[in-house]
Amino acid sequence: MSRSAGKVGNLRDKLDGNELDLSLSDLSEVPVRELAALPKATVLDLSCNKLTTLPGDFCSLTHIVRLDLSKNQLVQLPSEFGRLINLQHLDLLQNRLTILPATFAQLRSLKWLDLKDNPLNPALAKVAGDCLDEKQCKDCAQKVLQHMKVIQEEQERELQRKLLEEQALKQKREAEQRQKEEREREQKRKQKAKQKARKRRDYNALQAAQQEVKKATEREHTENHKTVAGPSQKKQPRKRSWRRLILQMVLFLLLVTAASVAVCRYTDLRTQSVCSNVNTVYEDTVRTLQSCHLVESVLKFRSQQ
Repeated sequence: MSRSAGKVGNLRDKLDGNELDLSLSDLSEVPVRELAALPKATVLDLSCNKLTTLPGDFCSLTHIVRLDLSKNQLVQLPSEFGRLINLQHLDLLQNRLTILPATFAQLRSLKWLDLKDNPLNPALAKVAGDCLDEKQCKDCAQKVLQHMKVIQEEQERELQRKLLEEQALKQKREAEQRQKEEREREQKRKQKAKQKARKRRDYNALQAAQQEVKKATEREHTENHKTVAGPSQKKQPRKRSWRRLILQMVLFLLLVTAASVAVCRYTDLRTQSVCSNVNTVYEDTVRTLQSCHLVESVLKFRSQQ
């Protein structure tokens, strides 16, 4: 049992029909558990106590039809106060309330309301009016409910706007994250493509090198086979080439010699010292050759001409 329940004793003893009077009980908190056990107590009087707040589970007492919280020290009502859907009469005289919770607009059964002597904000105070008589308190209930309904709709719109902004921001972040991931995937694809291209180039180069080595091996094998099969066929052309070269050199020397002799004997250069030596060598050679009979015959024939 809570301390508040201890102060008021057995609540059933205070229950008179459907009315439960807990006023002037020096309560600083509401015995919600004990009140919940008395669903018949639809009229609850908590006036003239020391209540500063109402607990959240107080809003579960949905059976309450008439509630008197006047002359306490309440600074605010629970945010779920609108759950008291059967509440028709509410007295909040002389408290410290400045605003009402947005869920207050859900008290559709509320017919009577007194908010006098509370430091209400100007807008709410203007709507509430003076509540000096029964009619004004009924008007107060109606006008405050309409006012709170507008506030609740504004809060819902603001909440919806914030939710949309958060959703848009979330979608933007998700889009940016997807773009980032796509860029990273694209970069990885490019890197893989480069690696694949490099591997293919290396593979092609290796294949080309292997082909060159294979061709060189085949050429070497072919040349070795030809060398073994016909060595004489290679030697004969080599010998013929050397003989042809020697013969060409001899013919070239003879031509040079004949030309030199002709120049030195039949041109104006025969008086030169070089030509004198050439002529001397020529005459000595001729005399030597004349010693042969065949040469002599040739020379005779030439002299006759």
